[in-house]
Amino acid sequence: MAIHYVAEADDIREGQSKIVDVEGRSIGIYCVGGEYYALHNRCPHEGAPLCKGPVCGTTLPSKVYEYEFGRNGELVRCPWHGWEFEIKTGKSIFDEKVRTRSYKVQVDNGKIGIVI
Repeated sequence: MAIHYVAEADDIREGQSKIVDVEGRSIGIYCVGGEYYALHNRCPHEGAPLCKGPVCGTTLPSKVYEYEFGRNGELVRCPWHGWEFEIKTGKSIFDEKVRTRSYKVQVDNGKIGIVI
């Protein structure tokens, strides 16, 4: 495994993302709760550029006729079909078995590195 430094920590603020290329892989880097996460920029459904979708939240389980919004800034929504994935884990919110690959991120001296 090798670490690839791809961005400055100051370049990616809370709720933002940046798409980078590492060893031929397109990867989205996100800042959530002050921590950095990286996801493969490919939706497992039909190969859409997942990381070009919006950072969002979702409707939480609630009582009938009540709609509670939550998890704001913790999810990315596929721009093609609206599938939502946890930025921290790559898991879809509708089925844990459906996921996109996540990568370990390391920050050293203000530089964001992805471990591949």
